[in-house]
Amino acid sequence: MKRLRNFLRDTRASAATEMALMLPLLLLLMFGGFEAGAYFFAEQKVIKAVREGARYAGRQPFASFPCGGTADATTIAQIQQVTLTGTVTGSAPRVPGMALGDIEVTHRCDASFDSQGIFAGTTGGAPVVLVRARSGYPSLFAGIGLIDDSFTVGAGAEAVVSGI
Repeated sequence: MKRLRNFLRDTRASAATEMALMLPLLLLLMFGGFEAGAYFFAEQKVIKAVREGARYAGRQPFASFPCGGTADATTIAQIQQVTLTGTVTGSAPRVPGMALGDIEVTHRCDASFDSQGIFAGTTGGAPVVLVRARSGYPSLFAGIGLIDDSFTVGAGAEAVVSGI
């Protein structure tokens, strides 16, 4: 009985025991924070890329995006290239794993701008270009098997074509 009492009163190594119990939770929080930060960074790169593509599309002539017609294929290819690489002649993608096929460029016409300001003389309104991109998310800890390569990061941005 005395041994049991002495054992229950002994507090040596209690800090080590508490640390051993808390370590898995602390590691989960730490590595979860790393993974969340990497995901948000990858998402921000895709958002920046589509915004730059939309800004480039907004500076194209009205003839490239006719209302009621199809957009100019060369202009679409240039917008995709700017979205992918940051320049019309670039080769290296800014977002790892993104390809030209992951970038979609569409346009529509907004009739509420018809015959106003810079849109005077256009028929059907102002062309509005939508640039969308989607890329696979390269997880920091994919080797562990918690997050596979099916996660994607995507974004979209619109710009009104100003005909400059």
